[in-house]
Parts: sequence; structure tokens; C-alpha cells
Amino acid sequence: MSANTPLSNYEPGASIHGYTVSRAVPLPEREALFLELFHAASGARHIHIQNSDRENVFAVAFKTVPRNSTGVAHILEHTALCGSKKYPVRDPFFSMIRRSMNSFMNAFTAPDWTMYPFASQNRTDFHNLMGVYLDAAFFPRLLPLSFKQEGHRLEFAPSPKPGEPSLEYKGVVYNEMYGAMSSPDQVMGHALLEALYPDTTYGNNSGGDPACIVTLTREALLDFHKRHYHPSNAWFYTYGSLPLEEHLGIIENEVLRHFSALDPDTAVPSQPRFPSPREKTVPYPASGPNLEKKHQAALAWLLCGIEDTLEVLALVLLEKILLGNAAAPLRKALIDSGLGSDLSDGTGFDAELRDTMFSCGLKDTRAEDAKTIESLILDTLASLAKNGIEQELIDTALHQYEFRRREVTSTPYPYGLKLFMQACPPWLHGADPVRGLDFGRDLDTVRERATAGGFFEGLIQTYFLDNPHRVLLRLAPDPGLQARQREKEQEKLFAIEKDLTPEAEKAIREDALALERLQDEEEDISCLPTLTVGDIPPDVERIPPGGTPAPSFVIPYEAACGGVLYYTVVAPAGHLPLSDIELVPFLCHVSTQMGTRNRNYVELARKKSALTGGVSLGAGARTLHDKAGSPLPIAAFDMKCLSRNADAALELAEEILLSPDFSDIKRLKELLLEYRSALESQVVHSGHLLAMSLASRSFSTSLAIEETWHGVHQLLAAKKWCGDLSENALRAMARRMEELAVRLFARDTVKAGVVGADKDVEKACAAAARFVARLPEKAPSPGGESVLGIPLPVPAREAWTTATQVSFVAHALPAPRPCHPDAPVFSIAAKLLRALFLHKELREKGGAYGGYARANIEAAMFYMGSYRDPQVARTIEVYRQAYDFLARGEYGEEDVAEAILQTAADMDKPDPPGQAARKDFFRKILGVTDEKRQEFKDGALGVTRARIMEVGRRYFNPVEPLAPVAVITSPEALERANQELGAEKALEAREI
Repeated sequence: MSANTPLSNYEPGASIHGYTVSRAVPLPEREALFLELFHAASGARHIHIQNSDRENVFAVAFKTVPRNSTGVAHILEHTALCGSKKYPVRDPFFSMIRRSMNSFMNAFTAPDWTMYPFASQNRTDFHNLMGVYLDAAFFPRLLPLSFKQEGHRLEFAPSPKPGEPSLEYKGVVYNEMYGAMSSPDQVMGHALLEALYPDTTYGNNSGGDPACIVTLTREALLDFHKRHYHPSNAWFYTYGSLPLEEHLGIIENEVLRHFSALDPDTAVPSQPRFPSPREKTVPYPASGPNLEKKHQAALAWLLCGIEDTLEVLALVLLEKILLGNAAAPLRKALIDSGLGSDLSDGTGFDAELRDTMFSCGLKDTRAEDAKTIESLILDTLASLAKNGIEQELIDTALHQYEFRRREVTSTPYPYGLKLFMQACPPWLHGADPVRGLDFGRDLDTVRERATAGGFFEGLIQTYFLDNPHRVLLRLAPDPGLQARQREKEQEKLFAIEKDLTPEAEKAIREDALALERLQDEEEDISCLPTLTVGDIPPDVERIPPGGTPAPSFVIPYEAACGGVLYYTVVAPAGHLPLSDIELVPFLCHVSTQMGTRNRNYVELARKKSALTGGVSLGAGARTLHDKAGSPLPIAAFDMKCLSRNADAALELAEEILLSPDFSDIKRLKELLLEYRSALESQVVHSGHLLAMSLASRSFSTSLAIEETWHGVHQLLAAKKWCGDLSENALRAMARRMEELAVRLFARDTVKAGVVGADKDVEKACAAAARFVARLPEKAPSPGGESVLGIPLPVPAREAWTTATQVSFVAHALPAPRPCHPDAPVFSIAAKLLRALFLHKELREKGGAYGGYARANIEAAMFYMGSYRDPQVARTIEVYRQAYDFLARGEYGEEDVAEAILQTAADMDKPDPPGQAARKDFFRKILGVTDEKRQEFKDGALGVTRARIMEVGRRYFNPVEPLAPVAVITSPEALERANQELGAEKALEAREI
């Protein structure tokens, strides 16, 4: 069946493998056919979207409605993937990652649903994964030791400090949530739900509160699975080019025939409305100076039910009107007030819960400013309701919504899965899933009502001004919170120790030994299906440019992008002065947000939103694909727009690039504070990436520049700049940026890439020619040392401390250049090391949420890293042992074949046409030819166990103590780690 299959083949009432077709609806804007089916015998529901996309998607979602904060839904999501009836192995999920060519595999827990999705281009692989996923979800073993490993358990600490309990809590989810609740945005997100939905499931922490997680029993987990993981409480989804009949046959045979329909009683009631507004203050862990300015204040409302799809769409558009860009009235009023640095965490409209919600406010505020912020928000909304909303704002919101729905991207999820993420929440609560996919009808209705006048003003009046169900939520920094939480936990552990009987003590020790034996056991996973190296397509996919005559500096790509044009301009940045190196990424960040000589930032923001789907300028330190690994710092400008706006959008791009204006120092200050805030939020969310950057910065010029531009050192620079926000300091910064901006682009070095339909590509080529003609012939010299002269630090063992309850530990070592025959071996070794060693040692045994090995072929680096890790010293020792693991060859040819499968899956991962062409454009800039890509793939497909052992012995020779090592952690965790490491191996302390 194709997207053009006659509807008569799937008329309502038709029967397929026990399913009845409910309806078939063409989705012309998505070039697809929507089918909805129902399996009466089991109560299962199914949506299928048929089209020509080779990246086929499967998902099954369950409505999961926890009644407490023990994290039962989250822990079940983890434990269900630890072995099932048909596949009784310890970890079939991670094993299948190795035995598959999937382009996506994961599992998600949301406040009211749990989802198990995957994607693959290979038909056999798709069916293999479907079988494993179905068995894991509906027939999991949920063994006691799996529950203890993934959820929580008690163990005796190997060497407790004096005055501390000898018992400690462990568990993957326990540690994950311990880390999650270190993050202000996570604390804010849960606090908003708890405050707005106190009487429904949303008032509980679905991920789990660490203090409550330790009270969950395995019996409660089994009961939750029995009630929630039933076909009558399941929503199935398939997407892509594979035949629907095959999917339905597998699902019916493997699962549905074993169940009878029932009422799962999982309906989520609407939250009873408040008679009057409320206020709430919630603490979050924080450290450092100036905490009096680290509060957040947010005003949040409960709005309409999710089933009212037309109203939901109207509120989505209203959010864009109010907050969608720098000129949006509510966003502008908040930022212009100077009461905070950026919008509060959780700001925006959330249409994924039974009752929708809206929140807005400011972060980096003072406690006493919360009521002022509340009044500012209400006054701004009242003014809009009374005086009206400009038609330009409405038109811009409609344009932005249309663009987001038209653009096909695979970020952050495969496109087919993104469609289900849109359709699933309303579908779970009884709304029509088609309305979220075929947006044309509702959008036309909203346009008509908006044209009549007063429509959005009425929504403001109804849902904000006249709605008493609102909460003023204050998030308060508390430097003593973590210590009090730790103290409370220790009191609980001391109490458990006091009452511990000899039998109970023996059981704890036996469980620990049994779990260790289970984790160390070499198990037979031959029951799991697998692909072979022979299933891998031998050739790389090539993206041929051309089709349109273009200037020599332009690479054109004609591609079907759904009426979207992509325009990229790249210039080398290695000639910029070293003295200004820290400023380069901030310059790029603000260049598209400050205004131009023709428009102030408000006018520019409106124009960008009205004409484009996004405009950005970014800096990055890349590495050329040559034997020397020559550094190539670049500045890259990106713009995307609908075809109908191409002419005006390209003119706007030229204006932004050629005439930026940094003289509005009030705006510069706002952007600087926002910038610092965004960098700060990365520390807890992306600590593993920051640690890897720190660990590798001593090995090459490109990596040193990249750390300066996007790592912890960029955050330190932003904090330094924010230390002096005087008019003189800001004007000096503006002058430096003006001088830097004119150095960026020069005629002899600039390159452009354009992707879209043929007529749009022609327009973009002409626009690029006009732009380049106005550039100076050559870039001015730096007048001293350039950024390429950045000094390389000595490899170190360092720990950067911040307010976090978990750690991120990284180690790096150099790898061969991509043109070297050993380079593909490193890619295979990384997959092998993660799957067979680090996953077991760091996640299963150590309790970290993730353990990673990565080969960065472009930069010629090999990394090991951990995410949300309760250990530091032990993890560093695991990294040292990893060297021995590779060299000893404690793996077989089948393990190597699985690592090759994973590597090939990464290389062959599909992209929509626009993304695929843009990647090819950058490959050409770096000198990565299709022939070199093919040579690398050929090398990867030919890797053997003997080659990995030989490469391991030559390259993986650890120094003692192991260096470089970079850790992001808390001061308390660093103190414990250094006690375990000893004075000779101690980590040098630094503060973020």
C-alpha cells in the first residue's frame, strides 16, 4: 500500500487481522494516508500513517496515571526492558541496540503516559525490534533483582565515613531523579504541575521523588503493570512505507490474541477549578554568590481541556502572539522590565496534559519582585484585551505555526515519531488525533474568527483575566537544601540500621552479591533476533549537488523540501584576533537579535518571524579532513523560509549580515543576561558533554577553541562580563563586536549552500552573489596573534564544582586522523566498549544513568563519559580498566559484528532532504568527499577482533594516574572522591 492507495481498500468496517478500520483520511499536506483501527477483542487502538518514508516508526503508548511520587511508571519503564517471557535475558533493550540497524530506540515516561518507540529502515530489523518491544511491554519478567537494579535497593557502603550510616541507597532511577531534581527547570516543571493540578495524577512526580522512590515495593510495580500495560489501555502507532497488514498481523499474533478487553480505569479527570488564585514557594538547590538574584517568579493558569482541539490551536497561536519572539508584547514587557535575565523555566503553553496550562515569568529575580512581576503580566494582558492585538502579530503567529507544521526535520526525533508525539496526547484523552495532523481545517476556522476581530482578545479575557485558577509560583535558591536532604536521608538510614535484624542484614548482603553475579554473568543472548554484517548496505548514500547554475562559491541542491528554502553562508574565522576569542560566540548569538542600521531589534524580530522560519549565526571550531588535522574555526549563518517569502527573506538575510547594529546597549545587556542564564542551565543537563570538552581541550587547536566557545570556559566568560554591566563596559563590548563583525565575512573565503525547489535555489544563488559582491576582497589581518594561536593547556585531572547531586566524569585520548586506516577501528571499538563494558560497569553496577564511549573521527578523539553518576573515583578506575578490556580481547567476532552494525546504523541514518543536503554542504567545506566516506565505511565493515586488539595495544596505554580527566560534580562529592583517590591521584578543584 502506498500513500495513494484507494480509500476503498480501507473502507470503514473493513477487517484486517482482527482489527476493524474506523476511518481512512488522506493527509495531502503530508503526502500520506491516515488510518485508524480498533481491535474489539482486546480493546487495542491503532493509528497507521502510510507514506513513502523509508524510516519506518513503531510505538506503543500506555496511559500511566500514578497515584503517588514513588516513580512507579518510570521504574516500570526501565524494568520492563530487563527481560521478558520470550527473551529471558538480562537486558534485551540494550542488546538489541547492538543487534540492530535502528535509527532510533528509546522509551519515555511522561506525566500521564509511557511510550516505547523505535525506527528502522530495514524491514527485517523493524519486525525484529517490534517483537522484542511487544514482549518487553506486555510480558516482562520484572524480576526482583531487576527491580533493585533499576529502581532502588539498600547496600552496605564499602568504606563509610565516621558519623555516616553504613547503609546507602542505590538504583538507576533513584540516581537519575536525584540528579534531575538538582536542576532548577526540573524543579520548576514539577512544582507547576503540583501547584496547578493538586487533585489529579499530575500532582505527583511521575519520574519519582528520591525520598518516595525508596518506599516503592515490587508488588506495587507488578500491580501497576497489570493494570496499565494491557491492550485496552494501549495506543499503537506505525508509520512509513512498510505494509500495514504485516504490522497488524505481528501485533495480533504476538500480543492481542492473549488478552480480552476490559476497562482499565485510567481516565484522567479534569482538575477541579480554583475559586481564587493561589501562591506557592518552592526551594531548589543552589550555590555561589549573589543568590539573592537567583529566584524565579512565574504566573501559571489552567486553561481548556485537551479534547477541544480548535481551542487548543487558538491558544497555541496566542502563545506565539504573546511570547513568540523578542517583539512579542508579553515577552518584551517582561524582559524590558529589567526584573530578571530571561523568561522563567517552564514558560509557554503546554497542550500535552488532560487540561492545558500556560506559564510565564522571569528568572534571576529577587524574592521581593514576585508580586511586581505578577502585576506586570496581568497589566500587559489587560492592555492587550482592552486595546487590541496588532494584525501583524496575528499574521506572524499564523505564519510561524504553518512553517513549523510544513517543515520536515528529524530533530530531535524521527519525523514519523514527531507526528505521533503531536497526535498521542489528545488521542489518549479522547480527542480526534487527525485534527492534530491535518491542521488545515482548524487553522482556516481560526483565521476566519481572527479576521472578524476580537478573537484573541477574547481568549485573553476568558483564560487569563477572568480565570481564577492561577498560581503565582516562586522558586527560591536554597544553598542548604542538599545538605538537609542528605541529612534526612541519613537519619532514615540510621533508623533502618538500628532496627536491622541479622537476617535482614544477611539478605541485603546476599542481594548485593546476587546482583553482582548477575551483572558479571556471561549470558547467552542467541534467543534475540539479529541482523548480520551482510544486511548492511555496502555503499554510502550520496547527495549530489547541482541542477542549477551557480557562482563558484555557492553549492546548490535541488530537493523536495515541502516548500521550504534553506540558505547557509559560511566564513572561516581563524583570522579573528586571539584577544577577542571569548567574544566570538556571543557576537554570533546577538548578531541576529540586536537590530540593523535600518531597523531596531523589535522591528527586526517582527520581520524575521513574518518572513522566515528561523535565522541564526553561530560559531564552531571544525577540523579539516586532511592528514594534519588543520583547524577550521567558522561562522555559519542559517536562514530558512517558505517559498512564497524567499525574495524578501533573502533580502533580510543580507541586511542582517552586512549592517548589524550593536549600539542599543540596553538590548545588549538583556541578551548578555539571557546568554549567561542559558549557559548555566546546560551544566546539569549536558554535564557529560561539558566534561568531555574539558578533558579534550589540550589535544588540538580546534578542541581548545571549541571549549572556549561552547564549554565551561564560555560560561566563565559570560559570568565575567555580567560582573560589570555598567554603561561604559557595555559600550566597550559593543565597539569590540562592531570591529569583529566587519572581520567575519570576506569575498575570497565565503561559501554558501542553498537547498530547495529549483526556482527558490535560483533566487538564493542570485542573492548570494549580491551579498558577496558587497564584501571586502580579503579579511583584515588580526593585528597580532589570531585565534589559531590559542595556547593548549597541559592534560590535567580536574573537577569543576557546582550545585548538583550527581556527577559527570570524562576521559579523553587522541585517535588517528579519519584518513588513517585505524580510524574506523576506533568507531567500532567505541560501540564495543560501551555495549560490553561501560554499560555494565557504570550503569548496572555503578548506578549512573549512562556510560558512554565515543569516537569523534573529525577531531581525532576518543572519549569515555558518564551521565548523572553517583560515583567519581570508581568511574575513573573503570576508564583505566577499559584500556585493558580492549587490549585483552574479552569479546568475540559476534560482538564485533554487532558493533559494526551500530556504526553502520549511525553512518546510514536517514535525514529529510533539507538536512541531508546541509550535511553534505558542510562535508564539502571540510574536504570530506564521498570517496573518503566510502573508504571509511569499507574499513569499518572489515574490522575484526584481531584488529581491535592490535589497535588497543598500540593506542590504549594508560598513564598513571589516568589523565586527562574532567569531572563536573558537587564540592561534597569531590571531597569524597579525593579521599578515595588519595593525595597522589586527587583531582584539582575548580569552581564553575
